[in-house]
Order: sequence, then C-alpha cells, then structure tokens
Amino acid sequence: MRKNLKLVLVMGTLIFSGCTKLEEKVLDESSVTGLSDKAAAEGLIAPVYAVLPNLFTHTNYFTLQEISTDEAILPYRGGTDWGDNGIYLGMHAHNFATTDPNIRSTWNTILQGMSRAITAITSLPPLKDQSVKTFIAEARGMRAYYNMLMLDLFGLAFVKDDLGTNSKILRGNEAVTYIIDEFMAVEPDLTPAPVTNGRLSKPAVWSLLARLYLNAAVYRDVYAAKPTFKIEDMDKVIEYCEKVIQSNQYALSGEYFSIFNDNNNTNKEIVFAVDQRADLNGHNRLAYFSLSGDQFPLPEYTGANGTDGPGITPDYYRTWVNAYAPGDPSVDPRFYKQNLSIYSNLADSCVPPEQFHVNRGILRGQQYGLLRRNGVFLRCPNGSMKVGKLFHDTRNKPTLPVEFTEKIDFTVEGSNYNTGYRVEKYEFSRKSVSGRNFGEADIVITRLADIYLMRAEAKLRKSNDVAGALADVNLVRASRTSSTPPPALTTMNLDLLYRERGFEFYWEMLRRTDMIRFSKYEDPWTEKSNTDKQRRVFPIPQTAIDGASNIPGYLQQNPGY
Repeated sequence: MRKNLKLVLVMGTLIFSGCTKLEEKVLDESSVTGLSDKAAAEGLIAPVYAVLPNLFTHTNYFTLQEISTDEAILPYRGGTDWGDNGIYLGMHAHNFATTDPNIRSTWNTILQGMSRAITAITSLPPLKDQSVKTFIAEARGMRAYYNMLMLDLFGLAFVKDDLGTNSKILRGNEAVTYIIDEFMAVEPDLTPAPVTNGRLSKPAVWSLLARLYLNAAVYRDVYAAKPTFKIEDMDKVIEYCEKVIQSNQYALSGEYFSIFNDNNNTNKEIVFAVDQRADLNGHNRLAYFSLSGDQFPLPEYTGANGTDGPGITPDYYRTWVNAYAPGDPSVDPRFYKQNLSIYSNLADSCVPPEQFHVNRGILRGQQYGLLRRNGVFLRCPNGSMKVGKLFHDTRNKPTLPVEFTEKIDFTVEGSNYNTGYRVEKYEFSRKSVSGRNFGEADIVITRLADIYLMRAEAKLRKSNDVAGALADVNLVRASRTSSTPPPALTTMNLDLLYRERGFEFYWEMLRRTDMIRFSKYEDPWTEKSNTDKQRRVFPIPQTAIDGASNIPGYLQQNPGY
C-alpha cells in the first residue's frame, strides 16, 4: 500500500512575481543544496498546488462530476471518436467499472496532491523564513481540500502525517469531522486577503467549509434514502457564507461569461481557483472539449479547433425551456452570448481578425465561423476573415452542416458529429496554438454566486426561509447587468433552487454533488436508467485495492462494486 500512498517528491521553486504567480521548476538533488530558506519554502509549497491543473481536466474531475450527470453526455461520435472502450458511455449511464482509467487517474492525482501536502507539512518547519507559517497552513489546508474531494467522490478520507507510515482511513461522520477540524486549525494562519485566486486564503477556506457543511448530511450517510440536514450544519453554512460576503473582497460579475475569460485571474467574483495562466501551467481543455472539429476560434491558428466531445442532454436543456416558456432561454444572459453578428444578420460575413470571437454559452442550431479551405482561412477583399455557414469538412462529411441538434443519445443517429447542443463556457484562449491545450482561464473552484446560493439553500433547509432564500437568488440574477438580467423570481423552494444552481453553475463540476444532495442522482435521464444508490460514490480503483492486498482488511472496496 505504501507504493500507492507515497510519492517521491519532485522539488520545485515557487516564484512570486508581485506574489501572484506559481511556477514549478524541477530541481535535481544536488541543486537543492545552497537554496535560501525562502527559496526552499517556496519550492515545497509549489508542488502542492501544481497537482490541481492535472486534476481539473476534461478527462479526470470533469468527467466524474459532469458526464455522470444530466448536464453532459459523450456518445461514440460517428462510431470512430470518443469510443475509449465505452468508458464515457458507462460513466453517463452509471455503469462504472473498477478499471475505469479516468476514475483511476482522478484517485491517483488526489493522492498525489495529499502526498505533496504532507511532504510540505513535514519539511517546512525547520526553515527560517517569515512565509513558513503561512505555507504550512496552506499545505495542511490543501491536504484537507484533497481529502474533501476524496470523501465526495469515493466516500473516504485519509489521515496521514508521515509519508513513511500507512494512512488511517476514515468514512462517514469521522471523515467529516476530521476535515472540518483541519480547515479550522489552519484558518487563523492563512492570509486574510487572497494573494491570488490560485492560493488558499481565509475566504477560500470559509467557502470550502460552507460547501462541506452543506454536503455533510450526504457524507455522513451517503446511501440514505434522503439526507438528514442538521440545523447546526445549516447554521455553519450561513456563518461561513456571511464571512466571505462580509469580507467585502468579492463582487458579483456584471458580465457572466467574464468569470470564465482568459484574464479571469483578476475577476472579483472568484474566491478560489486553479491558476491556469499559460505562462505558468495553463493546460486545461475545457474550451475546446465540446466544440465541433470544424469550429476554429482563432484566426491566427488553422489548427486550433474543437473535438466534437460532449453535449448537454435534452433533459437538462428542457429545464431552461420550461423555465422561460413561451419565451426563449436566451433571455437569460447566462444561457448564451452572441459574439458573431452573422447569427442575426447573414450579411455580416466579414470580421476583422482582432474582433473575431466565437459565441459563448449553450450553442444551438446552425453554426457559423471561419471558413477553411485546404488548410487556409478564407479572407474578404479588405483582409477581414470570411465567416460563413460551417460543414463537417474535417470529418470528411462536407454535406453535413455543423447544425447542433437537441437530440443526442447513444444510437447511431444520436451519436453523429452534429448531435447535441454544445457548451462554450470558458473562453477559447487567444494564446492556444492547437486548440487542445493552453487553456488560460483559471478554473473556478468557488465563487461568490455559489456563496449566495449556498446561503439560500441553508436558509430553506434550516427553517424554510423563503424570503431570505429568494433575496439571495434574485441578488445573483440581478447582478448580470452587462445585458438584460434574467427576470426576478417571485417564489422559492428547493426544486427551484436546484434548477437555479443548474443555470448558474452548469459545467463547473458541481452537478454530481448537487444532484446527490437534492436526491436527483437516481432519477432517469437520457441514456441513464440506473437507480442504484451505491453509484453515488465511485469504485476504488482496482489497482489501489491490489496494492493494499498485503494488509488484510485495510482498503475495502465500496459496496456494489
């Protein structure tokens, strides 16, 4: 088991440029000698955060949190793409296997984060630098965060203070209490104001504590028919949400999609995030994942295109339709943002390169964009980019329009390259040279809108405070002032709040956790009929079980696998 829970530390140097940047440099053993205590301390904390970009990828945490839900479905495209031995079909239908590579990779990455945190916790104390106390708190807090993810996904937490010893495994209430205690222990030593969205601060810990208390009922008894929410837990949710709000360091963004732009590292709505700037370690692929292979968002690069990955299910789409009928869901600025005028005026077919930006949000119907012939983008006589109706040329289907349909499923017809409405929430990085890496937008972990909506939920669950919950929800809705905000709601209950969370946080890797907490995870949706409550947590990877086999009874597989 030691091989599974230990990591040979790769030392790094943390370079602060105005205390805002994280950069990991690999050093050999000889180069570590001679480092100042400050450099050594920075080199120990950097790897703790450097795991996050590997965790928050489209095939790790995103897959487990989104493709297992009604928000994302990834069929076997055209019978040739995204087959992957059926792992994405199984993920969506809740037919997980203990050998699923994405589950295994997520498990291993979380353990790697814990291991790096433990190394920092045990190696930092002898160093004599003013940053050491804060770095120890950050490392210990990040260990708690990695355990929080482990508890949410796999139903257990690891207590480990020394890489040379076996971990103690906690489940249920013991695990919840341990993680809460760890966050509370480090909070006094963290910075009161975030150095950067990518580092743990007091407000970041408050936001994570609010989330932990909100889900504590699930974590204590994950297989219960319905979670039993304690009043004292809801009081804690409200308390920690109000700490974030009353810090006056954050503000709701007037333009919804700016929260997910390339330059969102300065966005005041974000409380805690994965630092993804390209000059650091930005390699997320969330922007290209859902786009068509014939959508090219960057005039500078003819190789930067989408991959025809997941779309949204008709079930999720219909929540928008039903909410705004007889109008169109696009009246809500969180649903869609038009950046190309050709969609409303077909004559606008010439766009200066610097003004070309693909549309954002949920993309439906016929798509327009840069026209590429023989590997070259077409241009208008004045040098502008030629924009027109797109076809699946890169798929050798030049007569099949890139016309996204509501229908998407696992049938041959429903798995074609044009099926499913697509999501372009994170901005396609202007620095990407391939479309398949260098996602520069920080990936949001917690943000202020979630703080308000968690407080609203706690108010409802505690005392059915409809007025208080409604005020919080409408505050978030009214904040999107760069366009016409969505109309105010007139009433509130848990079902409406669940729907609102789906509108506000779609594809932000919260859906699975929300569905379980709201008792929706066993519901049927497109291509999913499994009602087994044991699917609320994922199987422990078989490789981990095998690795622990020399310690009888140490690592028990989750029920049902």
